[in-house]
Amino acid sequence: MTTTTATTETPPTATPTAAVVRGGGWSRLLHRPVLSMGLGLVVVLVLAGVLAPLLAPASPTQQGPLALAHPSGAHPLGTDEYGRDLFSRVLYGLRQDVFATVIAVPIGALAGILIGLASGLARWLDTVIQRLFDVMLSFTALIAGVTVAVIIGSGGTAVMVTIALVNVPLFGRLIRSSVVGERQRDYVVAATAIGSGRVRILVRHILPNGLDPLIVQFALSMSTAVFIEGGMSYVGLGIRPPSPSLGSLLQGSMNFLAQNPWYAIGPMAAVTLLVLGFQLVADGLTASLLRR
Repeated sequence: MTTTTATTETPPTATPTAAVVRGGGWSRLLHRPVLSMGLGLVVVLVLAGVLAPLLAPASPTQQGPLALAHPSGAHPLGTDEYGRDLFSRVLYGLRQDVFATVIAVPIGALAGILIGLASGLARWLDTVIQRLFDVMLSFTALIAGVTVAVIIGSGGTAVMVTIALVNVPLFGRLIRSSVVGERQRDYVVAATAIGSGRVRILVRHILPNGLDPLIVQFALSMSTAVFIEGGMSYVGLGIRPPSPSLGSLLQGSMNFLAQNPWYAIGPMAAVTLLVLGFQLVADGLTASLLRR
């Protein structure tokens, strides 16, 4: 009698790359209360800024006869020293912050990720890039803003360049840590053995496995960008009057707090809520990714 032995073929172990989709991952994330609350707050504020031309009751630069008026039906937050509607100016200031953040943070993140990945191509290049990051990190955001404003002049462009530059070493260091931690893993060694080039390994294999901390840092950077814009505009390096920004509104309110405290309360509440929203998103993402 002949005995037949059944053999079971073991499926190959999946490579931890972007091709691996965690089923229902995003739906589970959105059920986190902190994350959902933060996303809701951010979405509302972003929409308020984007739709400022439709929501604002008046032009943000239109002067009127009622200077430093208290809140009323016509002026929900009162007016400033030139009789301009503060609610309209807060909405347009929020619009400026949203645009500066949404444009500058992704640019800085992309540049940092590309430079950080490049550090994995050669040891000498890694040394040069890390010393460059050390220099960039030695500048505080305000000093970097002053330097940028001296070179290209103050204004919205200076704010966005500063935000982008501040974020380059942050994202670069994060992805470089992933490069160092992952390049000795089995799947990277296997990819090297079958002839994959360094660039392909970095982009196709290592980058997807370093996305989790990058996503959290992105939310934190959005929060920090609001402070950078506010700080630069507060000291006169950002958005120039009469165009409104949250930082310039806070700066302008300092001399008129006794006459109309809503002058400061409006932009301060907008900054606080926007930063709180991004922080809640970052906290929710961190908690979700740690438990995954």
